[in-house]
Amino acid sequence: MTMTQLKCDIKDITLAEQGLNNIQWAMKDMPVLEQIKKRFIEEKPFAGLRLAACSHVTKETAALCITMQAGGADTVLVASNPLSTQDDVAAALVKYYNIPVFAIAGETVEQYKSHIREAINHQPQLIIEDGCDLVSMLHAEYPGLADKVIGSTEETTTGIIRLQAMEKEGMLKFPAVGVNTSLTKHLYDNRYGTGQSAMDGIMRAANILIAGKTVVISGYGWCGKGCALRAKALGANVIVCEVDPLKALEAAMEGYRVMPIEKAALEGDIFLTVTGDKHVVDVKHLLTMKNGAMVANAGHFDWEVNVNGLKEFTTEIKRIRPYLDEYKLNNGKSLYVLAEGRLVNLGAAEGHPASVMDMSFANQALGMEYIVKNQGKLANKLHTLPESVDKSIAELKLKTMGIEIDYLTPEQEEYLNSWKL
Repeated sequence: MTMTQLKCDIKDITLAEQGLNNIQWAMKDMPVLEQIKKRFIEEKPFAGLRLAACSHVTKETAALCITMQAGGADTVLVASNPLSTQDDVAAALVKYYNIPVFAIAGETVEQYKSHIREAINHQPQLIIEDGCDLVSMLHAEYPGLADKVIGSTEETTTGIIRLQAMEKEGMLKFPAVGVNTSLTKHLYDNRYGTGQSAMDGIMRAANILIAGKTVVISGYGWCGKGCALRAKALGANVIVCEVDPLKALEAAMEGYRVMPIEKAALEGDIFLTVTGDKHVVDVKHLLTMKNGAMVANAGHFDWEVNVNGLKEFTTEIKRIRPYLDEYKLNNGKSLYVLAEGRLVNLGAAEGHPASVMDMSFANQALGMEYIVKNQGKLANKLHTLPESVDKSIAELKLKTMGIEIDYLTPEQEEYLNSWKL
């Protein structure tokens, strides 16, 4: 633990200068969030409110926390994944921005949970989440504090699934905005961001050529679409595994082979899961894979690939290089697990580029503002940001890219809104 005047738990405060450079570099490519921050500085929409953010501690997340702090929020940040923390960024937030951070790259599960409890001890009235771990723990273990929360925003498909389950059971104690539902988030972040960063993580971890390999993508949601698109662009032969017939049909019409994972396990060289579910690639599939096959996960939780179950059939686990482990199996084969089965794009790489997170975190910031402005008016359920907010983010992004678009004339608007010939 690094000791500073600010209570925190980070790796090393001396990393702060490099972290500051990285944060400032990211901010240069996040012009939408910068515009929002300028307005927040003037309006202070979160003055007097405590905010807990449970997200990947990256330079882009730092920009979001700095934006929320500029809006008056008393902000604390903890990691949403034990492997995804950029330690230099954590140090910079503590030293240069006075934002308490509880996150260390490679922290144990026990440390991870203790850090989430530190965020809960902040007694937040606002919560920014990536995966719903903080909100789940808050409801399960601290129901009294949950009653005081004004609302939360959720970044991921996985987190939204958990919030939907809480809403269905009548357990959700405050309104939540699923920013992943916004078009400017899931079309941009999930497809283009995950597609690029997942391939980046695989290549950094293993330093392999993708061209000519058979890449198996489990899940063909927006993240899966992006991963398949990028793998194909790199020259891979792509197989898609799905449970939804509509998504499976779409994948087939895009030119991918579609089959059950049981069959794909026999053919794949690289396996990538993006489903949000557990044991999508299970032990029975792993044991039938080719000698030398690689498995990776770009879904939120590390149980999409049943790595723990695989250990029962493993004679030796050997660390080949950072984020690449060889599992020597008792059937004589070797499999290679990337980033311990955790998020490969954040564990083995740096996550999405700043320009992608500019859109996602614009949704987070405006989602928080929407919750505060509508305090007491929103039901305790999952909400979607209004379409007008979504469009305003898209317009800001286009403007920063120097792109102009057409607009309807009054005559055209009248025509589209009329049923008459």
